[in-house]
Amino acid sequence: MFSRIARPAASGLIRGLSTSAQSNARVAVLGASGGIGQPLSLLLKNSPLISNLALYDIAHTPGVAADLSHIETRAKVTGYIGAEQLPESLKDADVVVIPAGVPRKPGMTRDDLFNTNASIVATLTDACAKTCPEAMICIIANPVNSTIPITTEIFKRHGVYNPNRIFGVTTLDIVRANTFVAELKGLDPARVNVPVVGGHAGKTIIPLISQVCLVEFPQDQLETLTGRIQEAGTEVVKAKAGSGSATLSMAYAGARFVFSLLDAMNGKEGVIECSFVRSEETESTYFSTPLLLGKNGIEKNLGLGKLSAYEEKLVAEAMGELKGSIKKGEDFAKNFK
Repeated sequence: MFSRIARPAASGLIRGLSTSAQSNARVAVLGASGGIGQPLSLLLKNSPLISNLALYDIAHTPGVAADLSHIETRAKVTGYIGAEQLPESLKDADVVVIPAGVPRKPGMTRDDLFNTNASIVATLTDACAKTCPEAMICIIANPVNSTIPITTEIFKRHGVYNPNRIFGVTTLDIVRANTFVAELKGLDPARVNVPVVGGHAGKTIIPLISQVCLVEFPQDQLETLTGRIQEAGTEVVKAKAGSGSATLSMAYAGARFVFSLLDAMNGKEGVIECSFVRSEETESTYFSTPLLLGKNGIEKNLGLGKLSAYEEKLVAEAMGELKGSIKKGEDFAKNFK
């Protein structure tokens, strides 16, 4: 049930939690005390790919770090709290994951988070550019369609920008698409791989179901399925009834992406994940497509591949919103002090 793009074997998460491979990566989680940060840190602590796990937040991190440090795995956990400890949390980091920010509540779009989360991401990535400019930067904080352009502009300001090392984590869209397709077709979700391209909000989320082998849907069912994938985050926000947004599934997806990235950095070949990055694949300057990952980040952008007429229409319809969100992020970064 694979697409033209091979899915990481046995899923990146399972591989990351296995004991068959080890590395000595230092990973920093910024926003480690939050709803995504805590379960994400737990998953990362379980991985033999990580030798040092640095947890940063503005509150509660010493407790989270102490709790995780009792788990019988090799990663050494350290907690950092407050702005004065931020640089130390980033020292010698190989990978930085940023789930920091406020969650959505019912009635909110990801773009409604912009004013608060844009400042948080700008502040944190400014510290990254100063302290660990060569680290892989993985942004989870929404709206990703704007926070990745913010990150780019901050790194450019410091003269350390490398487009191959800055990633918008859209993996949850792929995870959801795999799950929903598998449910409808009675398949094992571990054997389904739906490339999801575009961005990470509403209609900019474009699942390429035509590229999934041996899976077809009537047009009306395809449109319903596409809509569910695009609005799956809102589905969780409504179900949580004001208590938050997708945290556990986002932590899983974030861990999967980090493990794939670490595998590639360790020399594993053929590691592919979709991510929202600087791109020349479409008229949008940032776009999510399948990426071949390597020791230095993006090794090759694999592009869109062959699209159905319906998917071509979805890509065209997403361009206006994507460009607007990108410009909003760039404009914010230029005025950020």
